[in-house]
Amino acid sequence: MADGIDDTSWVTDLETALVESCDFGTIRNICKCRTVPDHLRAEVWQICHNVQNKGDALSAFDGLYDLDEQGIIREDCRALVDKLGNEEEDKVSIVSDLESIVTFFSKSRNEKYSSENGWLEVIQPLLALKLTRAQIYNCFYSIVNKFIPRDCVKGGKPFHLFRLLLQYHDPELSSFLDTKRILPDLYCHSWFRSLFSAPCDLQVIQVMWDVYFQHGDQFLTFFMALVILVNARDQILTGELESKQSIAEMLASFPSGLEAEDIEDFCALAQYYASKTPQSFRRDYQSPLFGNNLIPGKEEDLQVSQALCLPVSVAELLQNNNLAGGDGVRYFVVDCRPADQYNSGHLSTAFHLDANLMLQNPKEFSTAVQALLAAKQQSISSGSAAGGEHLCFIGSGREEEDQYVHMVIANFLQKHYQYVSFAKGGYQSLHELLKDRLSEGLSSHNPKHCIVCNPDASHSSSDLENGEDFHRSGKEEENGESFFGKLTSTVKSKSAVMKQKLTDYIKNEHQTQERHVSNTDRVGKRYRNMANVFSIGDDDDGDEVGENSSDDDRKEVVNVEVWLKKPDIKYSCRCQEVIGNGYMFPSHLLVTDTHLYVLREIPNRKNMAHIQARRALGSVVKITSKRKHPDFVTFKYGSVDGEEIQVTDIDRFLLPQAAEATKIIKQQIIKVLDALDS
Repeated sequence: MADGIDDTSWVTDLETALVESCDFGTIRNICKCRTVPDHLRAEVWQICHNVQNKGDALSAFDGLYDLDEQGIIREDCRALVDKLGNEEEDKVSIVSDLESIVTFFSKSRNEKYSSENGWLEVIQPLLALKLTRAQIYNCFYSIVNKFIPRDCVKGGKPFHLFRLLLQYHDPELSSFLDTKRILPDLYCHSWFRSLFSAPCDLQVIQVMWDVYFQHGDQFLTFFMALVILVNARDQILTGELESKQSIAEMLASFPSGLEAEDIEDFCALAQYYASKTPQSFRRDYQSPLFGNNLIPGKEEDLQVSQALCLPVSVAELLQNNNLAGGDGVRYFVVDCRPADQYNSGHLSTAFHLDANLMLQNPKEFSTAVQALLAAKQQSISSGSAAGGEHLCFIGSGREEEDQYVHMVIANFLQKHYQYVSFAKGGYQSLHELLKDRLSEGLSSHNPKHCIVCNPDASHSSSDLENGEDFHRSGKEEENGESFFGKLTSTVKSKSAVMKQKLTDYIKNEHQTQERHVSNTDRVGKRYRNMANVFSIGDDDDGDEVGENSSDDDRKEVVNVEVWLKKPDIKYSCRCQEVIGNGYMFPSHLLVTDTHLYVLREIPNRKNMAHIQARRALGSVVKITSKRKHPDFVTFKYGSVDGEEIQVTDIDRFLLPQAAEATKIIKQQIIKVLDALDS
């Protein structure tokens, strides 16, 4: 059969199927995600949403237009109808139908209408299908319920998830936008709320929705947004626009450049990115973003805004790496636990990279990373079961060790390595999954020293200190066990020694008498014309004093979101507070005209934190960082007498944007000192 005839024969098949009242599966098999002919679109869309035989839900409408925002609804409906260009005699009835649909939907869902929530933009393409009012409502309800993610508000979960997906596929672009503090909710809010209807031409949306509804993938909108940004990355990274607002406006406008003939390829590319992404997130986020039966107060708290990178379930990790060939996600597993834990049980295909090395011995850590990258490339080239383009880091699942795993992951992200993820629950979840076949699933498993089999096992095994080596020897296994064993043996160290050195690195051994300082103290002039005071990038090992005391020892509990919205906040960022024993705590650093505040998040209490420290800016005498770890920043407080600096308190943080943070804080300090001098 000729190609031209073959290209249109499916339309005849579709027409026949519609006459025979076909189902969604038949539609997909016939259309194969192609553009639907205009005269069949109304029927096809209704079948895709399973509303073709649904009754008139609007019959339950009480007819009362009494919402607080009713005036806004009516005005927005009129504006939409005016834009459509209908005949004058038709406008009144269309406005009335629109207002009824929006009002009833708002009441039935108990959701307040706003001009930015995308409802009218979703309805607009449906108006072009010449559906009845009841049919429009049924399709509209289905689209919003199935495809529009919940919590599409500033700082909402969909935007944090999108940032993780962008970081996974294009870490350099993600880092650039983070540096500019351009979060996804600034540019893709209307994309998600309207399923791209707001920024796109009607003809483009009709074709896009043809393909989208046939796919039926609720998360496809995230990957469509991803394709838009990745395709425009050069324009974003090398563009002349510098202000945050101008870049955000440029990003928001990108979908308007799509043409109808681009859509099938556009959606195919989105599907490709989806296939190159770990699938675990779909299960994790489906209910919070698209689920129907959430119990009040019981919604899963994903803490997506706090995730360092995309999480992967250990089940997916094992399943994907046990599959031969395929075009999906293949993982190169990096086990970041201490050496004694690794030697007591690990995946046979895992490369060992002790996270403690990063602070204990940066040079050795750098060598280990180069070995890791070489092993990754070699395993891919050789077709090894251990080979994969996607890096998945696994820790112990215990907070005390995994703090350092997070630092390693942050290091890889900072260097813009693509496809970086972490295994949720770490070794503990892996052990639980393999509990019925531990000897088969884990290499070198030693129940005596395994932290799951024996929770009381020391982090620094005495057997290791006495020279007993638990690293696998003897018969070489398949899947590269011996290869990785030999390669990683050069970067292993005794856990006890490393932990002590790491503690010595962070902890101050000498105490001085505490003295709290306020902005009114005459501490002398600092910062102007003084070298090495703000020494970001320079090692600083002096001024060892007690730390973590604050201006107010009482641990007041506050709401983080409320504090971030205070008008006197000049700067804020999320960080990790590092205490003397090396542990890190998720925190927020806030700067006002006169003070620096540290809010330490309270576990299991969403958006609540303790005021861990309240520092007068006038008491800051030094801000320093390690040369090889510029994000690891130390704040020192005290007083100045001539050229002598007395340090009384210290705070240490891992700051995601250290240079920006310290610059702003320095500017505020100078303002404080100028005010004192005047």
